Amino acid sequence: MTGPESQSAPQEGGARAAYRPGYEIAAERILEYIVAQGLGPGSRLPTEKDLADAVEMSRTVVREAVKILSALGRVSVQKGRGIYVAEPEGSRWQESLAQFLPADLRQVDDLFEFRREVETTTARLAAQRAKPAQVKSIREAAGLTLDAARDGEVEAFNRADEVFHGAIGAAASNMFFSQTVDFVRRLQRQVGVIGMAGTAGGSLVVAAEQHQAIAAAIESGDEERAESLMAEHIDMTTSQFHREISNRLLPHRDTSS
Repeated sequence: MTGPESQSAPQEGGARAAYRPGYEIAAERILEYIVAQGLGPGSRLPTEKDLADAVEMSRTVVREAVKILSALGRVSVQKGRGIYVAEPEGSRWQESLAQFLPADLRQVDDLFEFRREVETTTARLAAQRAKPAQVKSIREAAGLTLDAARDGEVEAFNRADEVFHGAIGAAASNMFFSQTVDFVRRLQRQVGVIGMAGTAGGSLVVAAEQHQAIAAAIESGDEERAESLMAEHIDMTTSQFHREISNRLLPHRDTSS
């Protein structure tokens, strides 16, 4: 069964939205189908006929929609084999991962400047949107960082630190912020391992206490305080990383006479 090949969505007051061509509607429905079916990159889509039935559009319109989605890199049409969910092409994120130099102070500064903007926003959004279970996860992760800091366990602290910041990203309830936090944290791990040889680079206890304060601000829904505390936390971390890398890379002159 096929549905209308084009439509005009109603607006408030009885007005109608601009005309939408059928292939645009079909493309949208195909993407919704891919998500609903849980199809990942490389997954095969139904035949053109079955896909048309699934999205309730004609085969002609679905064919046009597939061409559009193929041009956009969302599906791949393989002659004689069928239609597949496209593998993601090399992105600028991936290029950054490949070109990032974790001992380059300029690049490290750029990274932390970007991280500050992203994570202060996620902290504010988390204070607005965090659900009780998400608040619990944030508080538990903050507690683990404090336990590890007091025991002087750098690796355990770093693991809990990852969970803490990731939990705040998730609580922001915005997949783009959440994924960006994860991307930035992956680059920062390189700085810790390569640029700082796995050392802490500063007081773990102070950082963990900042985690506690951020978690409390998010729990209380204090957006401004959560944002401010996160900025303070990242500024301190930036300074510590910069100082440690500088000490490792810049030769110390013997000024004694």
